[in-house]
Amino acid sequence: MVRFALITPLMLAACEPAQTDQVTRFEPDYMGVETSLLEGDLVQFHVSMTGALGPHDVDNYAECAAAQYALIRGYGFARHLRTNLNQEGGVWTADAVYTISPALPRGLRTIDAEVVVAGCEENGIPTV
Repeated sequence: MVRFALITPLMLAACEPAQTDQVTRFEPDYMGVETSLLEGDLVQFHVSMTGALGPHDVDNYAECAAAQYALIRGYGFARHLRTNLNQEGGVWTADAVYTISPALPRGLRTIDAEVVVAGCEENGIPTV
């Protein structure tokens, strides 16, 4: 004799994750940028913030700092080399290194400083 189990919609609903009415809000607190000229066109940025929804938010903050720094130094472009991210006690930090240059550098992660700074201003992300 073969028995079949009947699966009701109520049983299936129990398998779905519970939905909540909570919405995570992006309420960042940008805590500052420390800039260090390492050598020639190589620059290191230490940024920290709270209220980030994820690593992308703190990475954007570092990119905004790099773009503004490039403009301050009279350059129009930057190229991302590396970023180390950390989160501890709700505080996100990034240690990012960029090269700055007057012409578009080679590489995949290049930024046009003027365009990035304009986007940062639009999105309320402070720069250097």
